[in-house]
Amino acid sequence: MLRNLTLSVRSGETLVVIGESGCGKSVTLKLMISLLDATSGEVHWEGHHVAGLSRAERDRHRLRFGYLFQNSALFDSFDVFENVAYGLRESGGRSEADIRAVVVERLEEVGLEAEICSKKPAELSGGMRKRVALARALALEPAVMLYDEPTTGLDPVMTGVINRLICQVRRRRSVTSVVVTHDLSTVRAVADRVVMLEPVSRLAPDEPQAIFSGTVAEAFASNDLRVAAFMQGGDASWEREAG
Repeated sequence: MLRNLTLSVRSGETLVVIGESGCGKSVTLKLMISLLDATSGEVHWEGHHVAGLSRAERDRHRLRFGYLFQNSALFDSFDVFENVAYGLRESGGRSEADIRAVVVERLEEVGLEAEICSKKPAELSGGMRKRVALARALALEPAVMLYDEPTTGLDPVMTGVINRLICQVRRRRSVTSVVVTHDLSTVRAVADRVVMLEPVSRLAPDEPQAIFSGTVAEAFASNDLRVAAFMQGGDASWEREAG
């Protein structure tokens, strides 16, 4: 559930949204890309009011977004090649040779060899599935990348790999990124700006849901006990009760 949330993302920045489970981070991403419709308030894409777009216009604008789902959301019945090629085929207008070239390029971009193309998702490790999902998200050259808990369930080594890939995508492309995470290593590695959300149930009646917005250094130095507890890896609710 979201309430009284105002959030803007500047072109070219990497915004990291943090907060405990259940505070609405993933819902925020789904509202941004219009996978969910807001019951109140407005979502704008580069000045376009999303609710005012026709379905065709919305679908056309949405092609500018890449989305890395929390559980990778690969198609189990497709092999790696068909998973990465899916968006290319759906958008139309490409030859099979062109599709194959793009798929191989995107897999190489995320550190995977072309030999993986014939494997099914069930044959891959969690880290490899994340990288295939990222390759699929990058296939249509998105202007905006949305990452939903990109390192959840990964070991520290693979977490570092995914963090470096997020940074690599930003360096190689003119891309705006929004990353939802509770992983402090990801916050440190990729964030230009950090926004922290608080569960609605813990907010004062008129308190905005975004309780912090600033740099990583500012987040670690925050005087707000809720922000400080999260950034130190603690439990904000316990800290408040103990105080």
